[in-house]
Amino acid sequence: MTDARTAILGRLRAAAGKDVPPAEDFTVVSPRGWTAEHRLERLRRMMEAVHTEFLDCRGQDWLGPLRDWLIQEGVPGLIYAPATAIGRRLAAEWSGGVPLISYDKAMAEWKEELFAQSAAGITGTRGGIAETGSLILWTDADQPRSLSLVPPLHIALLDVNSLYDTFWQAMREQKWAAGMPTNLLLISGPSKTADIEQTLAYGVHGPKRLLVILVDQC
Repeated sequence: MTDARTAILGRLRAAAGKDVPPAEDFTVVSPRGWTAEHRLERLRRMMEAVHTEFLDCRGQDWLGPLRDWLIQEGVPGLIYAPATAIGRRLAAEWSGGVPLISYDKAMAEWKEELFAQSAAGITGTRGGIAETGSLILWTDADQPRSLSLVPPLHIALLDVNSLYDTFWQAMREQKWAAGMPTNLLLISGPSKTADIEQTLAYGVHGPKRLLVILVDQC
């Protein structure tokens, strides 16, 4: 055993015997008391600052406006999760114009198609966080995380009635402690990096574009 490994293990063993810090040592950010209008305005402003796009479908069905937007943008296909509520609506009511692609296979069976094509992936959300300008994506077997991370365009439906002031409020009111998925995503905009010569680039490690569809009922 090397000296470095011995030292690391020694520190871990010593730390394990210490008391757990009292709860008052942790700062909890409670709800801000913002109005629904302020939450939406703040979330939209912060997300647009990092190139997120919005399609406001409040007060109307979102299927038609989405179809028109996809045609206008020249998107060749829409990948959806068939076992989700959104997927079932698309399968039953989509009027054509843009082909639907069902995400009903293991990734290994269509990896080349999934990564190589320019189709969009559509997901639902568990709401949004106004303080940070973030979407909450609750991924599982029905809605795999790759649906939002692999296609070059991610489309997310956001119910404006499910906006929270803070991360803490969302976590508490949705009772995350009762059971969480193996992977939960917080998304504030399209993928970006500045690793290459410190020049900001979009879409290097994920979707180049993010479209948020605002709805008041899914």
